Amino acid sequence: MMRALSLGALVIFILLPLVQAVMLSFTATVASDGVVEGTIGLMNYAKVLAAPELRASMVNSAIYVILNVGLCIALGLPAAYALARYSFIGDRHFLLAILVFRLTPPVVLSLPIFILFSKLGLVNSPVGIALVHCLFNLPVAIWILESFIRAVPRAFDETAFLDGHSGPSFFFRHLIPVIAPGIGVAAFFCFIFSWVEVVFARILTVTAGKPITMAINAMFGFQTDMGMVMAMTCLSLLPGVAMIWFVRNNIARGFTLRA
Repeated sequence: MMRALSLGALVIFILLPLVQAVMLSFTATVASDGVVEGTIGLMNYAKVLAAPELRASMVNSAIYVILNVGLCIALGLPAAYALARYSFIGDRHFLLAILVFRLTPPVVLSLPIFILFSKLGLVNSPVGIALVHCLFNLPVAIWILESFIRAVPRAFDETAFLDGHSGPSFFFRHLIPVIAPGIGVAAFFCFIFSWVEVVFARILTVTAGKPITMAINAMFGFQTDMGMVMAMTCLSLLPGVAMIWFVRNNIARGFTLRA
């Protein structure tokens, strides 16, 4: 009984802010265009979708998150396979070093990255954010994928090569289906880290290319329309929910396998 009550209290504690945000998103908090304050409806969502800068921020976020996840998986798989299957001097130290780099506070590297990206013309572009997020998320992807590849017996590789499969054929037809749970876990974490990141999103989008996080931040002012802010916040949650839905089976299997 106590366990059920504790679990219920925890669920309420976690979901209460979300419920309040959803309720506010359907409530007019600022009177405008004949809408009385306190009116319940979809007016906040309509105003969000009618604002060009807010629509553009959604597109920008989608672009750099997709690029980030794709680059992390595409670059992380070969690197993880090399670390899992081949031994070389300093291999374990190299893996530890890239993980330590991931723990570096982003604000420490913000100035040199801004200077470098401004010279390369990558400021105010979703591509620039995707590349810098890949820099921080790639170590996590390599670490996760390496542990899953290491769990696959070496005989699996040898059997595939004896059957006449080339390297690319082995990767796409054999290895990737086997470690699909690991790819799902890596993609999930890369997506989450990239979607909610604020520091580089603020620094690298000075005048254009702003993502959802910066668009929401810009909505706060002298008279903030909290209903509209909450509507934008709820819309920003949808891609994350969709991501969890699509990779839910792989995530569950991945955590089970690693346990």
